[in-house]
Amino acid sequence: MSGPIFLVGMPGSGKSTVGRRLAQRLGRPFVDADKEIEARCGVSVATIFDIEGERGFRDRETRVLQSLAGQPDVIVATGGGCVLRPVNRRILRESGRVLY
Repeated sequence: MSGPIFLVGMPGSGKSTVGRRLAQRLGRPFVDADKEIEARCGVSVATIFDIEGERGFRDRETRVLQSLAGQPDVIVATGGGCVLRPVNRRILRESGRVLY
């Protein structure tokens, strides 16, 4: 099985925990999408929400998903609200496997 694997689910449902274990088992890189956003911005998700609101955060989330979708073997734990945007659902569906 090649291509990205995206883990989706409610906040706190274990996406990151399962993602790290799955990545280790498959020998693939793991990325937590929220942590990637924080690393790229240099501030926490909460700070992004405070400054830019949900729309600004979701725009950033979409850009990160587009970037990660281009990595062939990455395991990605998405943010809990990622699937609320149709464009994000399309990116996930067209780029790899989605596990709930």
